[in-house]
Amino acid sequence: MVQSTESKKIQMILLDALVKVFPDERPAPTCVPVHFSVLRGDRLSFQLACRGTPETGKRDPIRFVQIEFLFDEPEWIHIRTVENVPVRYPAHTGTPEGLYLRKSRGIYPDVLVPMKNNIMAIASNEWRALWIDAEVPAETAPGSRYFEIRLKDPQSGEILASLQETIRVLPANLPEQTFPRTEWFHADCLADAYHVGIFSEKHWDMIRTWIGHAVRRGINMILTPQFTPPLDTGIGWERPTVQLVEIFREGENFRFDFSRMIRWIRICLDCGVQYFEMSHLFSQWGAVAAPKIMGWEKGTWKQLFGWDTPAADGEYARFLKAYLPALRAVLKECGVEDRCWFHISDEPGIDQMGSYAAARNTVRDALAGCHFLEALSDYDFYQSGHVETPVCGINHLEPFLEHRTPHLWTYYCTAQSNHVSNCFIAQSSGLTRLYGTQMYKFGIEGSLRWGYNFYYTAYSYEQINPYLINDGGGCFPAGDAFLVYPGPDGQPQESIRMMVLDDAIRDLRALKALEAKIGREQVLQMIDEELELPLQFDVFPDYPEDGRYVLNLRQKVNAALCDATEDEDP
Repeated sequence: MVQSTESKKIQMILLDALVKVFPDERPAPTCVPVHFSVLRGDRLSFQLACRGTPETGKRDPIRFVQIEFLFDEPEWIHIRTVENVPVRYPAHTGTPEGLYLRKSRGIYPDVLVPMKNNIMAIASNEWRALWIDAEVPAETAPGSRYFEIRLKDPQSGEILASLQETIRVLPANLPEQTFPRTEWFHADCLADAYHVGIFSEKHWDMIRTWIGHAVRRGINMILTPQFTPPLDTGIGWERPTVQLVEIFREGENFRFDFSRMIRWIRICLDCGVQYFEMSHLFSQWGAVAAPKIMGWEKGTWKQLFGWDTPAADGEYARFLKAYLPALRAVLKECGVEDRCWFHISDEPGIDQMGSYAAARNTVRDALAGCHFLEALSDYDFYQSGHVETPVCGINHLEPFLEHRTPHLWTYYCTAQSNHVSNCFIAQSSGLTRLYGTQMYKFGIEGSLRWGYNFYYTAYSYEQINPYLINDGGGCFPAGDAFLVYPGPDGQPQESIRMMVLDDAIRDLRALKALEAKIGREQVLQMIDEELELPLQFDVFPDYPEDGRYVLNLRQKVNAALCDATEDEDP
């Protein structure tokens, strides 16, 4: 089939989903030809890049084109435009050139915007891209489906350019997503972005919409704000109160209303959430204070605990002894207690081990038998035994892997900017997608990221407009803090990075499915056989960051799955 064409008026190129199309650079597919095969129950994403053809001696006006997508299964198809965003801080100073597509300020492709009337403006001096998803139902019959993309004059109907290809649906299924993955969902940022009251009915409607979106993109664990999460908040500052539990202090006793918590849990379950990540019980970076907790006392709504409450405060310990058993009873009644994970303090350092241990001991009896996990990258701290499930930054994994740490999770954020995968706007999508294969190879049991929709500056000093500011106010490489944008009508607008990370988890699912068919050793051999050095988390400079490796590997995995499936057929 034809995968690129140039007419007198329009240039068109079919691209895979790992290419980032910059206005000033002719794009090229990662692999030639572009792969158009997909498992049942999977999603195939690809792009169409287009540009007007300059005419010598003539002024080239903006040309409007209408996109017509002819396909045997039109209900599978979703088309969006790839729009550029301003990037003023693409990378930390001193980061390797090879891990970034560009390191200069400018406009970068990132946000995916639904089309209106399937009409797009095209100029002759810049490239634009369409992002096309084909969502293939699990019950689909295998076989080939033909499609044609036409760019037409919206007034005359003249076909200005066209391309044809075939999507081949393979005779094997992608299994359901069960790998624990959390991208921190910030309910306060959602309310602020749309200027609605926290836990107003409009806010609840948006919570349902956004959590449903997250689940569709492979996020199956949701940060649950039992109290306002003490995360990314400057000392002495506070984030908007987004507390699910209503608290009443009556003398020396506490009473609780869990109505909002129960509503939250039911929404999450309706949306397909599998795991609940309870917000942290103590302050970030060492458990030195209580989180902000609001409540009623003598008819007055007031702060009961916060930055001025030391973690070892006796009154806070007494509160937790009353609160945690009541919470567990509600979680058990809702049928989710065994699917909840608790935190003490995010990212404690070795010099904070004492305060962390004291905080952990405060809740040890009340949360006996519960799951705990913690972002923790110091192996000596882990050896102390205070953390059950470490979530290690991917640039600090070596000692954890060397010692075969059980139940190991990973995370990355702004600090993981050298030699490792990440999802910054300026990075190669191929490097972002590699994360799923890396986690499979090293037996990682879960993944955590802090930024599904964080729309504040660093330390939550101010609210930002993520369409204009994507670096936390100049503190993080662009894109670190969020994967989705607050689109019109309360709807999330996805980024390229959101889609690529979903593909990374789909790669992991496919690898696990193949392991169930042929065994882990054969899958591991397949992962490394075309690399000069075995795949590690530290990939620079040995990994071809343009994405050829990960795309070709996925094709091999899909083919092996199909072969194994055919062998099982009677």
